[in-house]
Amino acid sequence: MRDTRESRLLLVLLIAIAFALITVDIRGGEESPVDGARQAAATVFGPAENAVSAAVDPLGNAIAAVRDSGDRHSRVAQLERENAALKAKLGSDDRNRSRVRQLDKMLKTAGAGQYGIKGAEVIAIGAAQGFSWTVTIDAGANDGIKRDMTVLNGDGLVGRVTTVGPSTSTILLANDPDFTVGTRMESTDELGFATGDGGQELSVQMLNGKAKVKKGDRMVTFGSQADKPFVPGVPIGEVVRVDPSGGDLTRTVYLKPYVAFSKLDIVGIVVQAPRTDPRDKVLPEPTKPKPTPTVTVTVTPSPNASTGAAGTEEE
Repeated sequence: MRDTRESRLLLVLLIAIAFALITVDIRGGEESPVDGARQAAATVFGPAENAVSAAVDPLGNAIAAVRDSGDRHSRVAQLERENAALKAKLGSDDRNRSRVRQLDKMLKTAGAGQYGIKGAEVIAIGAAQGFSWTVTIDAGANDGIKRDMTVLNGDGLVGRVTTVGPSTSTILLANDPDFTVGTRMESTDELGFATGDGGQELSVQMLNGKAKVKKGDRMVTFGSQADKPFVPGVPIGEVVRVDPSGGDLTRTVYLKPYVAFSKLDIVGIVVQAPRTDPRDKVLPEPTKPKPTPTVTVTVTPSPNASTGAAGTEEE
């Protein structure tokens, strides 16, 4: 074709039509009006294109070779999966050992207080309504759980049952601001009421404003009427701070709870209260301070030093 004005116009027109079709195809996506034509073209020309590409495109051949080499890496992938499964199993064994220790400690605590308990697992945190400090356990009415039962673990008081379903229950934790429990101080029997603060401490209002309280003093539950919601003798925590009495009728002290509320796993619901108040029997053995080693140094005067001193006096 000769380079005439008509041929140049025809070329420009064909280019414009091509760009228009491309635009329509892109905007149309899967509903593109040219999709049918494209699929038909792929059916007709696809095998030929693959054959030509395989013959003249070494890069394409290399990519295909890498893609087809998946079989050779299948063994590596299998080994990686086996390693991951082994690590998961080891992790599970570690967790199981931890849970066995928790269960053993909880059973010892229940035995010391003569509490009849039902073991359960914490399966969820948070409340269905509001922003209370609560957890959900996998035991409910079908397991003999009732509202206002005491909940403990191997360390001490966890909380009380607030809502009971057929197979799950909700526990209000002792550090919740709406939680209150009667307290009794070890040895002195001073009484008070502990309330959660939503954090890592419990505040206790001592009924006796002149009660002698010091850091390290320990408290247990005083117990409720008919043992609901609290049975007596469950360890609560140790005193970490004491507010000055200031002549008030009551006195405020602060406890560090024995229970780590952010690490709950295995808990026990007290389904049978003890026949008698265990008093301080459930408290752990107090930690004995390590003795501070002392060193005695004996200084023996030197004979020469004595002689020299004497000689000086004679002169």
